[in-house]
This record gives sequence, C-alpha cells and structure tokens, in this order.
Amino acid sequence: MSHVLEQGLARYVSADQLKALRSVRIGIAGLGGIGSNVALMLARTGADSLVLVDYDRVEASNLNRQVYFPRDVGRYKTEALGEYLRSLNPDISPLFVQERITCDNVQEILGRADIWMEALDRAEDKAMLVRACLGASLPCVACSGMGGWGGPPLAVRRMGLLTVVGDFARDVESYPPLAPRVVACAALMANEILAHIWQQG
Repeated sequence: MSHVLEQGLARYVSADQLKALRSVRIGIAGLGGIGSNVALMLARTGADSLVLVDYDRVEASNLNRQVYFPRDVGRYKTEALGEYLRSLNPDISPLFVQERITCDNVQEILGRADIWMEALDRAEDKAMLVRACLGASLPCVACSGMGGWGGPPLAVRRMGLLTVVGDFARDVESYPPLAPRVVACAALMANEILAHIWQQG
C-alpha cells in the first residue's frame, strides 16, 4: 500500500481490520455511478483485493455521477478506473474483467471473488447476478432505486446473504441518475461491505 495512504489510514483503521479487509476478494459488477464510486471508497479504506467487472467505455453522459473526467471519454472504464485507483495506491493491483456478465459466464466470473456488489444497469442483469450469487452462497450487496433528487430516503434491507440498498421506488430509468443520490447509495453499499467483513471477524 502507498506509504502516504497507509500512514493516514493507521489513524482510523486498525491493523486487524486492514488484514481482514485485504483477506477478502471483493467483486464489483459494473463500474458506473455505483461501482466506480464504491471501488474508490473501498480503496480509500485499504481494500486492495478487488475484482472489477465492466465492458463499457466512458461516455459524456456518465460524467455527472461517475468518478471519471472529460479526458476519460472513450476509454474503457476498467482502464480509467485502474488509473485512479493506482494514483491513490500505487501498490493496488485489482483484477479487471473487461466482459459483459451473461448467463454463460456469470458462474466463472463470480468464482473470482468472495463477496459481490451488484451495480448493473438492466433489471434483468441485476436479477441474474443476485440469483447466481445466492445460488453459489456468496454474499451480495445490491441496489434498487436511487433516481432523481429529494424523494424517499435511502434505506438498507438485509435478507440473509442478500443486502439491498436504495429507496425501492425511484428507478433511474424513470428518474434521472444524479450524483447526490447515486453517490449516497454507493456510500451505503460500501459501508455494508465493510460491515459484513469486519463483523465476521
């Protein structure tokens, strides 16, 4: 880990917590508004064993809520996010999977991590990933509803291996995905991942 980051983290995160966090492979399916923000939040907390899955390129319409900048437009999200993660921690070496998750490859991809965070766009893809995680007895943190502004408060529902974060009402397909609620949802999801890992210890 970067000496500067490690030095700062020592003030807030214990050696045992860092050891536990680094012993778990955390998978993030989708590197958009949710996934890209969660990846950076976890890296800032000391996570260095990340499996990051996305096949898409950065578009101008992503910049209002995702961690990318105008210079990243046209780049693969895996490439751009990798640059930001290494800027924060030069020693981090995530596994990037530049593929779209499908019924044909979901089992092989899921086997690369111990816990998964669902950050996919399409409802059918989200459901497929959650079903596959539960079928493989893998903990999964998913999201449902974070569109628009204002609106119902974000909440956390824990159901065994599955945790769902969102307002459960305002889909981004019906309401615009704006940074405040998207990033707030991502923060709650990152917090749930940390809680799952640290409460196991």
